[in-house]
Amino acid sequence: MTLSAKDVGWSRDGHLVLDGVTVVAERGETVGLLGPNGSGKSSLLRLLAGIAAPDTGTVTLDDADIRTVRRRQIARRVAMVDQHAHTDVDVTVLDVVRLGRIPHRGVFGSDPAVDDAAIQKALAGTGMSERRGRAWHTLSGGERQRAQIARALAQEPEHLLLDEPTNHLDIQHQLEILELVAGLRTTSFIALHDLNLAAMYCDRLVVLQEGRIVATGTPLDVLTEDLVSDVYKVRSTVSTGPDGVPSVHFHRAPQHLADWCGPRT
Repeated sequence: MTLSAKDVGWSRDGHLVLDGVTVVAERGETVGLLGPNGSGKSSLLRLLAGIAAPDTGTVTLDDADIRTVRRRQIARRVAMVDQHAHTDVDVTVLDVVRLGRIPHRGVFGSDPAVDDAAIQKALAGTGMSERRGRAWHTLSGGERQRAQIARALAQEPEHLLLDEPTNHLDIQHQLEILELVAGLRTTSFIALHDLNLAAMYCDRLVVLQEGRIVATGTPLDVLTEDLVSDVYKVRSTVSTGPDGVPSVHFHRAPQHLADWCGPRT
């Protein structure tokens, strides 16, 4: 089962957002999408999810143009977690996670036991079991994020798309969520800002800059001091631990910025 984009281009409001982007993931691979704000990470995820259609190129799901696949069929195989999720409806965590089972309902409904098992597994995996009865409006930003990830996992997808899943999460839950995703059998595309988390949990990285891919490969191959300087415009030192995982240490801002901020008190 493969989900891929080939030479896709996409414009929004007359602005070119993605330009000739090709991404293919091996089955079960965790692919990290990196790049500054505005580089096209979120837009690429929306194309892969079939939420938007490319102007040029194709997105394929098992070699079929995703535009020809019925929405319910896509939802059974592809789950996406956006950066921001909010609702004015008074729902509980359990209500939100149950939404993940909707694509599996047929004309005569679905098997309640199968649905319940998938929901309980998703809640446990995201550490939300004890909060299942909590109202949405009482949750913190991090708890809402974990509830949305649980909803996606309840879909039991073959492909998981996550847009900044560690936003609003404390360090413990950042590690737990990425550990969970990396350990799944699903093929995952994860947009991340944290280069060190990407190095720890992604099998392969795709770096975007102004809508184009500027680097792709293993974290060890991609995360270099030159790339960090060229793409993120900051200085860094990249070292490799005994486990072969690169670690990026950022240098302080240039002196002229420190001077502009004024003396410390």
